[in-house]
Amino acid sequence: MKLRLALAAATCLALPIAAHAQPVTGPYVSLEGGTSLLNPAPFDARYAVFTGKVLFKNSYTGAGAIGYGFGNGVRVELAGNWYRNTAAKFDLDGDAGNSTLAGGSNTYGPMVNVLYDFDAGLPVFPYVGAGVGYQYQSFDSYLKSGPNAFAGDKGSFAYNVIAGVSYPVATVPGLSIVADYKFTQLVESRNYGESYLGGLPLGNPDGGTVHVGQESSHTFEAGIRYALFSAPPAPPPAPAPAPAPVAAPAPAPARTYLVFFDWDKSTLTPRATTIIAQAASDSKTAATTAISVSGYTDTSGTPDYNQGLSERRAQAVAGQLVTDGVPSSEIEIHAYGETHLLVPTGPGVREPQNRRVEIILE
Repeated sequence: MKLRLALAAATCLALPIAAHAQPVTGPYVSLEGGTSLLNPAPFDARYAVFTGKVLFKNSYTGAGAIGYGFGNGVRVELAGNWYRNTAAKFDLDGDAGNSTLAGGSNTYGPMVNVLYDFDAGLPVFPYVGAGVGYQYQSFDSYLKSGPNAFAGDKGSFAYNVIAGVSYPVATVPGLSIVADYKFTQLVESRNYGESYLGGLPLGNPDGGTVHVGQESSHTFEAGIRYALFSAPPAPPPAPAPAPAPVAAPAPAPARTYLVFFDWDKSTLTPRATTIIAQAASDSKTAATTAISVSGYTDTSGTPDYNQGLSERRAQAVAGQLVTDGVPSSEIEIHAYGETHLLVPTGPGVREPQNRRVEIILE
């Protein structure tokens, strides 16, 4: 219980201090393997007054998942796992002593997990999550060398808590190396068939049942995650059209002002309002025929979302120009989304210089 409370508290504390989430957008698959540490399982044998715990050795695991990322750090996945744990011995209560065991347990089943990725400004991206599902556990041949054995395949509702990190592979878009820790709790007790060749209890040579209590395990796994349908690198900006020849004298060159924005924001910073005020003032003193206001974004969101964000940024700048005395009839508003990057990047990259609005006085 203390471990569960500590993990839950750590998750709650991590959420407020985390930076922006790593955007994983669209469907993905993952495959992992590692080791499992199964805590001692409490049991009592109904054929006689034997109680105690079954102790296990560290063994191996495998897990896979299919999921969907919503582009804001939140992911939902359907996972399946298989944990193998080799039995070590019975640790019996009272004066009954201990018995060496053979065989082991297999724990497997589906889990539905909800996870959240963080961008902490590191090469790796931490993530936390939790899930619920149903786990089956089967025992194979405890005490093979002795007179009794219990086996079977029983299920229990379960939950887990997850913490891990992912490392994107830059040369393969969509591919990440992952490593994580899972705490899994089976919340229900289970009864397994027991055979006892000596004939206990009296009059019941076929044996009875073994009652196994709630169980918990710790797994440490590593593997890969691949986001399907990853967007290809953005095409280079289209070349500017060649200016048409004009008769002398040539017009005065256009004046350009750059207004930058915070990530995923369209609100104006104090620095931005100062630049806009300067552009408004210059438009009144120069021979300005048109004022072009063009909004842009970086590539960290989806193309549709970025198109709308660039339009909101352009509208915010145009509105401030009007406030500063520029007639709205002189302003032309354009929105280009993640095209025409000032600094060429691939998809999903947060580049501050691409989050801008250009004011051009012509």
